Amino acid sequence: GPPQPGYTTYPHHPLHSQPPDTPSLYPRLYQISFSMPNCKDDGEAHTLYLVGDFSAPAEFFVTLGVFSFLYSMAALVLYLRFHSLYTENTKLPFTDFCVTVCFAFFWLVAAAAWGKGLSDVKAATRPSTLIAAMGTCQDEDVTCSAGTTPAMGLANIS
Repeated sequence: GPPQPGYTTYPHHPLHSQPPDTPSLYPRLYQISFSMPNCKDDGEAHTLYLVGDFSAPAEFFVTLGVFSFLYSMAALVLYLRFHSLYTENTKLPFTDFCVTVCFAFFWLVAAAAWGKGLSDVKAATRPSTLIAAMGTCQDEDVTCSAGTTPAMGLANIS
């Protein structure tokens, strides 16, 4: 039948809807689905998918972190085990300095990319963006509103 006045939809993001063979380590939003009720008739709910793949900044950040850790361990071994080699060779400290400066620069770039990726994820999952993507909500006689605002506190502190 026709929708009731004041009808409200509540999109939800079930974690179990993600394909089982896909790891959920990085924000690939196109793999996350949510149900949209069919207000025109009593048919089944529509399944909609989020839009976006913001995994590249996260992968870059994590990769740089792993390489930084490995370089730090190698440098620590060099400092502690081969201290005489480090003090006698004048090129080795300068090379170490240059590599450290490069890692610091790339860390700054990775942090900026992480922040941009996070803001893109927030924009793609904003309730108003989700409601605008739902065809059912575009009808004049249907009112859609978000049930709750997503909690982004843990994402913000990342």
